[in-house]
Amino acid sequence: MRDLELAEDVLQDAFVAALQHWPRHGVPAHPRAWLLRTARHKAIDRFRRDANFQLKRTEMEILTELESGAMPDDFDEAIEDDRLRLVFTCCHPALSEQARVALTLRTIGGLTTTEIARAFLVPETTMAQRLVRAKRKIKGAGIPYVVPAPHLWPERLNSVLAVIYLVFNEGYAATSGDQPTRAALCDEAIRLGRILLELVPREPEAAGLLALMLLHDSRRDARVDSTGHLVTLELQDRSLWNLQQINAGTRLLRRTIDRDRVGPYQIQAAISAVHARAGNHDATDWHQVTSLYKHLYELHPSPVIALNGAVALSFAAGAEAGLLALTELNGQGALEHYQPFHAARADLLRRAGRAQDAAIAYRRALVLTRNVAEQQFLEARLQELLQ
Repeated sequence: MRDLELAEDVLQDAFVAALQHWPRHGVPAHPRAWLLRTARHKAIDRFRRDANFQLKRTEMEILTELESGAMPDDFDEAIEDDRLRLVFTCCHPALSEQARVALTLRTIGGLTTTEIARAFLVPETTMAQRLVRAKRKIKGAGIPYVVPAPHLWPERLNSVLAVIYLVFNEGYAATSGDQPTRAALCDEAIRLGRILLELVPREPEAAGLLALMLLHDSRRDARVDSTGHLVTLELQDRSLWNLQQINAGTRLLRRTIDRDRVGPYQIQAAISAVHARAGNHDATDWHQVTSLYKHLYELHPSPVIALNGAVALSFAAGAEAGLLALTELNGQGALEHYQPFHAARADLLRRAGRAQDAAIAYRRALVLTRNVAEQQFLEARLQELLQ
């Protein structure tokens, strides 16, 4: 299939048909094959309904391909999971790295344009335009949606890792909604990470990503209290952390050390492991965390990494040191619309005893927050300052 919009439309039609057909006749023995076959027939019907049937060359090629029953799935068996197969398929190297990741998050991950825009630190309108341009390029260049052969996986691997990581991030810190986390997204990302590591067992970054997700997810039960309110890392009951996940993540991280190919996911996992080793927040080796963030920034310069590094520095060298780093980071206003920047700055100002400035920063963070649990947390912090 070489028309993404057509593929999305006919697959949706196939799902509708399944909802109508399966309750009456039962779920077929091979649901995926039934959906793909139905989607193919829906596509053929759409072409044939064209009143003039004056199809362009590309459309004729698609119709011929559909009517012949040709489905280039020669490598389906190499990637057994449907979702991961689609991720590899969509991360086509003809698109830029950001475009392929964003499009895959939208098409396969089901993330909204708003959620993807937040992940890339760009306005929602900008991300919407990028997605439209990516779809146009796919259609105009006739880029086929086929599962790549195993020898082509390396050129798509970084994008696949990024997709899984960003799906996990949206689950771990939900952009919007009533809950601070979306457990289903975290679980799905971890599941995909496990399967990916089975496919590329000697890829250190695949192990690093899975380790990172397991270590982060180990804190899930401690991130909200009994009333559903958000609990920061500093105040979490560490006895609630999932020791099994911590041990699994730590073992994976150790496996990557001998590979001598350190990457961003491994360093982030190492940072999370430092937190996991600490008995409490004050016992955390903040100097090591700060050093790891500096190394991470050298490998992968990003405002988000710099922001996290500044927060770590505030615990290693004091709140004022962290505030200075944040001021330098936002010198050009790049993070002016990024909610976590203002939330972090508000917290550092609070810790520095600058209540009035902290209140202003908390109000700015509240304006940019769409998640109800985060709003409640920030509002509570603001009220504490005003008392």
